[in-house]
Amino acid sequence: MNIYIQGMGCVSPQQTAGEGPFLAPVRGYEGNRLKVVDPDYKQWIADANMMRRMGRVVKMGIAAARLSMQQAGIAMPDAIITGTAYGCLADTGVFLTRMIQGAEKSLSPTPFIQSTHNTVSGQIALLLGCHAYNSTFVHKGFSFESALLDSIMILRENAAQQVLTGGVDEITDHSHAILSRFGLYKQEAISNTTLLQSSTHGTIAGEGAAFFVLGAEKGARTVARLTGLATVYKPASEQEVSGAIQDFLATHGLSAADIDLLVAGRNGNVREDAGYTRLAATLFPQTPVAAFKHLCGEYPTASAFATWLAAGMLRQQQVPAGVLYSGAAPRQLNRILIYNRYQGTHHAMALLEKA
Repeated sequence: MNIYIQGMGCVSPQQTAGEGPFLAPVRGYEGNRLKVVDPDYKQWIADANMMRRMGRVVKMGIAAARLSMQQAGIAMPDAIITGTAYGCLADTGVFLTRMIQGAEKSLSPTPFIQSTHNTVSGQIALLLGCHAYNSTFVHKGFSFESALLDSIMILRENAAQQVLTGGVDEITDHSHAILSRFGLYKQEAISNTTLLQSSTHGTIAGEGAAFFVLGAEKGARTVARLTGLATVYKPASEQEVSGAIQDFLATHGLSAADIDLLVAGRNGNVREDAGYTRLAATLFPQTPVAAFKHLCGEYPTASAFATWLAAGMLRQQQVPAGVLYSGAAPRQLNRILIYNRYQGTHHAMALLEKA
């Protein structure tokens, strides 16, 4: 499987959507929640009335999608495929709040219409005038991976030449309060710059949007190559995960020694990070390890940010200091393995190579 990333765009809690270096110095936050750095959305959404009615997650998705298309040098994709677990939470909250306040009477349907999970893909298509295949996957921690898999199948079937694929999720005050009750986030104040050294339970909430233009042929603008993708749901043990990773690499004729950099989804939760530590010590004792959730926070489609980060590192041939967790930065990057787990149940692996 050779799928080429022709362009990519990212809106995140870091300075990733504007002009400048690939990854600027890490932006610091205090607390247990990271919010995206909103770019000037007017450059992609000219209609002020339309933009005012859009939810924040929709604007994030549109910006990331347009940035990826701009980098790829295309005006119209052959398909739009998105992964999201939460959908448009802000509009959902508005609709439910008004329903309660209005005693379920005289409700405006607009927030409900805009709260559906496929709103992001739909709005991108409306702005572009794209009438091609349009799909949204809502598969919890595998939402972005499912969108990638669908894109890969379409490209391999020659049903499309350029597929716009992305992952997007947002966090709101309401959703943050609800998820905090489940003990998902830190109870104490913490800085994201020291998150990975934390020895307590819980992590920090995050959000973001990352989109990619994928193609089956290498071009002049190609950023990186996606050569493998696999998922494991609710493994019975860490040994099953280790075996799955070894099998995944063996399928591509590789061993752990062939990986130049492991991008792991460490999130500051001592219970989950212990698994990453044991895995790295067992399978990748000589491989440098990078992290990304101290930059974007934890959310179901955070692996989309990891993919953006890994592809950027392959293109730039450098590992930013704020990303490296352990080991020395390799002099040359040919292969990067992304391994992410979400809430201990959704385990995903992606192999990216230099184009």
